[in-house]
Amino acid sequence: MPTFISLIRLTQQGMENIKQSPGRLEAAKKAFKAMGAELKQSYMVMGQYDMVVIGEAPDDETAAKLSLAIGFKGAIRIETMRAFTEEEYHKILGALP
Repeated sequence: MPTFISLIRLTQQGMENIKQSPGRLEAAKKAFKAMGAELKQSYMVMGQYDMVVIGEAPDDETAAKLSLAIGFKGAIRIETMRAFTEEEYHKILGALP
């Protein structure tokens, strides 16, 4: 399955309810599973973002649905990008003219 990396920032609402964050993470894991995806890793980070999540989804559409479904509740802002493995990277470069 394709890999996706999500960079997450807490909103003011998310900060005001920070103690609910572990429950939101568990709900996100269930949402991933319900859509045939898998939340592989999550990290609390310091700096510009508050969390980084690495997941796998069957396709871009599923990844987009997950970002919207998790983000629309207002506690976080999500920036999701497709990540390519080293093997995929070599395949892409090998196909260049």
